[in-house]
Amino acid sequence: MVRVRAIQTGYARLRPAQARRRRGGALRVLLDRDWTDWLPIHAWLIEHPEGNILVDTGETAKVAQPGYLPRWHPFFRLAASFRVNAEDELGPQLYKAGIASQEIRTVVLTHLHTDHVNGLAHLSLASRFVAARGEFQNATGRLGQMTGYLAHHWPQWFRPEPIEFEERRLGPFERCKPLTRAGDVVIVPTPGHTPHHVSVIVDCGDVTIFLAGDATYSEAQLLGRWADGVASRPEVQLQTLDTIKWFVQSRPTVYLPSHDPDSAKRLQTRQVTRI
Repeated sequence: MVRVRAIQTGYARLRPAQARRRRGGALRVLLDRDWTDWLPIHAWLIEHPEGNILVDTGETAKVAQPGYLPRWHPFFRLAASFRVNAEDELGPQLYKAGIASQEIRTVVLTHLHTDHVNGLAHLSLASRFVAARGEFQNATGRLGQMTGYLAHHWPQWFRPEPIEFEERRLGPFERCKPLTRAGDVVIVPTPGHTPHHVSVIVDCGDVTIFLAGDATYSEAQLLGRWADGVASRPEVQLQTLDTIKWFVQSRPTVYLPSHDPDSAKRLQTRQVTRI
């Protein structure tokens, strides 16, 4: 039996112009003076007969420490807001769920922004870590910090295995990467929020669980079909949303973005997304 659990690692809030793109794109995000409500920062635990799989790792309480976020960076100075306590971090949350870090077989990073990767310190080298090759290259390259990655905070041992997609169709997705021998946990490319963003699809038999990362910030964004304010190529994100909507229409799917305040409830009740 496959089970998916929500692991909440604190809260973040966004400028509304980041949650929904406005004229001016990323610049408009920096000029916005309003905030959204506090939104959850979710990681996801897939309990599988072949071994536990973790999707994303959440945020660290260190984001509140002076100097942790680079103040020279306009996004972190003007548009980043987090509320994370030590007990909210991945380690304590896994402990609460009765899971030791050594029991995580595979860790999938949908992308490498700080609120998805900062729980790495709670994990074991015994785990297999996977991320998109282009995502890792962008995050560690010369322009990594300029584009919002904080690779200097990652553990020194972190070298994720690059995802090698297979030319295997899964509904509207032309490529995918199975993570289990059973083929019931699969990574698919969902570019847009970042150029090499990925999502994870879990076949639970009666429903499919779509762990979207930041492919969208909410289910409403998918249904309303709008780009976020930090996507470098919003037209690519909109194409991805069309692909996801096609997938969701093809089978009963519980769609779970990492920051949607209703994601955990939809998971618990197995509330499928209606297109």
